[in-house]
Amino acid sequence: MSEAEESTPAWGQEFTGVLDVGGDTTIGLSYSSVVEDNGVVGAGDGGDWRVQVSEFAKGAAEMSMDFGKGLRDVLKQSFLMEDSLIVRKFKDPCEKLCERLKFLNEYLPEDRDPVHSWTVISSVWVFTLLVLLVNTSHTMAPMVKRMKLHPASASLIHLPDGRQLAYIERGVSANQARHTIIIPHSFLSSRLAGIPGVKNSLLEEYGIRLLSYDLPGFGESDPHPKRNLESSAIDMLHLSNAVNVTGKFCVLGFSSGSMHAWAALRFIPDKLEGAIMVAPMVNPYERKLMKKERRAIWEKWTVKRKMMYFLARKFPKSLGFFYRRSFLSGIHGRMDKWLHFSPGTRDKLLMENPDFEEFWQRDVEESIRQGNVKPFIEEAALQVSEWGFSIADIKMKQKHRERGFISWLKSIYSPEEEKVSGFLGPIYIWQGAEDTVISPSTCDFVHRVLPDAKLHKLPHDGHFSYLYLCDACHQQIFATVFGDPKGKLETTDIEEEDSEAAYADLQLVSEEEKASSSA
Repeated sequence: MSEAEESTPAWGQEFTGVLDVGGDTTIGLSYSSVVEDNGVVGAGDGGDWRVQVSEFAKGAAEMSMDFGKGLRDVLKQSFLMEDSLIVRKFKDPCEKLCERLKFLNEYLPEDRDPVHSWTVISSVWVFTLLVLLVNTSHTMAPMVKRMKLHPASASLIHLPDGRQLAYIERGVSANQARHTIIIPHSFLSSRLAGIPGVKNSLLEEYGIRLLSYDLPGFGESDPHPKRNLESSAIDMLHLSNAVNVTGKFCVLGFSSGSMHAWAALRFIPDKLEGAIMVAPMVNPYERKLMKKERRAIWEKWTVKRKMMYFLARKFPKSLGFFYRRSFLSGIHGRMDKWLHFSPGTRDKLLMENPDFEEFWQRDVEESIRQGNVKPFIEEAALQVSEWGFSIADIKMKQKHRERGFISWLKSIYSPEEEKVSGFLGPIYIWQGAEDTVISPSTCDFVHRVLPDAKLHKLPHDGHFSYLYLCDACHQQIFATVFGDPKGKLETTDIEEEDSEAAYADLQLVSEEEKASSSA
């Protein structure tokens, strides 16, 4: 093996032999390895690549410097020479200007070159002016306000399925209430909303007990994994029983919260005294909407709002992506951006009110206190999914038909009797003409399918301006629904009501005894 290695010439020697011309003369470079005294391979052939990169960088830098010097010389010869066009044109005006401004040199230190000093001063002045122009051309970014987590403050009831429902109570006590109003809140709200800004003195004047509660998963209420609108009405019924609402109560629905009020009218009509609806929503995919009504509802909405409704109906889980980047981000934002609407004139004025901003931000903080996106997705999906009923089903008229030949003969000569079922109490609706969240056409549809509903159109109001922080509006609502204020119930009034209820019970018992004896 060693003999073979000795007999085989190295590759460097072979190329050296090939490139030899006339003995000692070589063409080109030698490809033989250069071994230094310390045994390290030199950079000549197959050397360290880092050395080669370093040499290349040095060469590139030197070439760049030479190019810059050449460019400078060209500019001097083209523009700064005595015979150049720029010098010929501006030399005399500049000399005259410098002569007039020469007195400013007196303010410079004696050891400073005026040309150098004024060049620096001018550069700084131009740079400062550019910075000011850039800053004033863009509006200043608003200060970021982070959301706060407040201590728990709600009253709680235990539901039959083990969940806890959080609520808040205002107005008069249970034994002094002439009227009880239960309020399910709207999307991105909480029990704290109730009737925003209503005064306790007004509630006492009308003897009203106000109960507002957190929907499942909102505020301090436990989530409900399989909730629907029927379960929402049942929650309202359990709340009324748990807080000792002995008689019937009114339900108030605002915006998307009216979805739960409609459900109460449909599933627990016997427990309701009346319904108050302010800018109520209906399912935009309601099957009994006519084409022109559906078109009028959808055309009022922004493109983003239409997209969110489409996603809620087809791909509800995708809403979490948008919610985590808006109201679940932990940073406060604008209401119109989060709810995707363009506010009207009065809504804009209301949103600029510091009291409204403080109220709204506190309500949102309570709404998202659990930090769970699922209840918001469920609430958005409920708005556009199948409700299990139509608005027209709340008060249905059915013709009473009897069987038999004689009944058939009677039906020929006399009209058939109509039997009304469902909720038979009054429904009051207030709708702003400048509302861009709930189209005014929505209430026109409701009035068409529920002609007995009392519709109040507000020509200059938007979505929030009538209910939020409006004392005169609250007074008008209570006066329309309850009539003249009678104050809270006194002890004598309570005793009279109890005696009347006892007398009615005795009459009912006596009638039952008579019926059983006759049978």
